[in-house]
Amino acid sequence: MSKDWSAWVGRREVTHDRADIGAATRWRAMLDGEGVMGAAVPQSFHWGLCLPDAPTAQLGPDGHPHRGGFLPPVDLPRRMWASSAVTFLAPIPVGSAVTRISTIASVTQKSGGTGQLVFVEIDHTLTADGQAVVQDLQTIVYREAASAPMPPSAPPKADLDLSAWPWQRSLTPSEPLLFRFSALTFNAHRIHYDLPYAREQEFYPGLVVQGPLTASLLLDLCSRHLGDQPLARFSFRGLSPAFCGEALHLVGRQAGSDVTLSALGADGRTVMSATATIKDVP
Repeated sequence: MSKDWSAWVGRREVTHDRADIGAATRWRAMLDGEGVMGAAVPQSFHWGLCLPDAPTAQLGPDGHPHRGGFLPPVDLPRRMWASSAVTFLAPIPVGSAVTRISTIASVTQKSGGTGQLVFVEIDHTLTADGQAVVQDLQTIVYREAASAPMPPSAPPKADLDLSAWPWQRSLTPSEPLLFRFSALTFNAHRIHYDLPYAREQEFYPGLVVQGPLTASLLLDLCSRHLGDQPLARFSFRGLSPAFCGEALHLVGRQAGSDVTLSALGADGRTVMSATATIKDVP
């Protein structure tokens, strides 16, 4: 039955942080970045700032904070960061004081093939030392509990053709990588580190790679080909889960100032699609 969520639209939360060089250096190390940190943190590092800080005693069985704080108390157990549309207004200087103003832009209830869905859009605006630096329209989707185990991924394609993608980086997400990202984002969602829980409670075939980790890897791919702080805009949409221990292909191609990106599973399925706009075309 549909619920009226209108009272939650416009709700705001203000959080504060600092773009600490130690945390930013660890973020680069997590992504296997090389070289010396510049004057600004990596473009994906805004996802490591102004993090939720609920006490451990206030976490639910899945590791997320109990519902009903800033976010609406959606009574659906599975929660996923589905997409973001990011505008980079200016670099975030190392050491700067960061403020994030988060506003619930919309709450929409729908019915899908897997049952009831609730989409919550959150408009995040970040400033660094008082200057606007990042705008991020984030979409979170809540879903019903799984009723049966998810089928395992299809076998890897030995002849997977990536020739249409000039930019390519392949890696296999490991338990340490997922652990590091969860630690750096203070994310205790158990599907990313607790294999029995992921399999037996949420019916995934393995540990789930965090969506923003995959997005951060795609942003890192852009930096590897375009240099530091290359983008004016970046949008991603998660389409299929990626799993720990399964190969992930990060690919991209540039056409003028536009970049098209994808994260592909070993079987060729699209895990994430993304687009970006370059600040200055080389």
